[in-house]
Amino acid sequence: MKQNPCYVFTGGPGSGKSSVITELKALGYTCAPESGRAVIQQQVEQGGDALPWANKSAFRDAMVAEDRQLYVMYSSSNKPVFFDRGIIDSYGYSILESLPVSEALLDSCRDSQYAQKVFIFPPWEDIYTNDAERKQDFAEAVRTYNVMQSVYLELGYQLVEVSKLPVQSRVEFILSHLSSDGIRLN
Repeated sequence: MKQNPCYVFTGGPGSGKSSVITELKALGYTCAPESGRAVIQQQVEQGGDALPWANKSAFRDAMVAEDRQLYVMYSSSNKPVFFDRGIIDSYGYSILESLPVSEALLDSCRDSQYAQKVFIFPPWEDIYTNDAERKQDFAEAVRTYNVMQSVYLELGYQLVEVSKLPVQSRVEFILSHLSSDGIRLN
């Protein structure tokens, strides 16, 4: 059976996932962007309300649609693809925000099978910052981490915690972890 090439990075906001993705891209690896930021930027530009501070359900649904497209686009790759969050994060977001979880969302989580190993980034207050898209406080980042940990485990994924290290060391950890599992990186 072919190993799924889609490796998800999850955890709370502001924990360094996107910085690691940026470094992996610079090294020539294929990386899927974070849907949440893309949706926020698109909605702000269009004057839409599918925003976490305006319409949480519409925001979640837009993220799921974007993540499904990214999964379809990259899931047939022969090389590893690193995802800055996945569809399951929208399930976690639903729980975090007490939004109804539809059977369609659960089906999307089950149908879009990522690689068994998911890299989870713990909350890291020393690097946590807010910006135009990230308005949560650090306490919410911690809650988000806990929920993401819970939903990925619930759906049968193996979590690998990425230690609080400089970006390059985190990249080396991830790549060596995959290499030691026999994953062909290039």
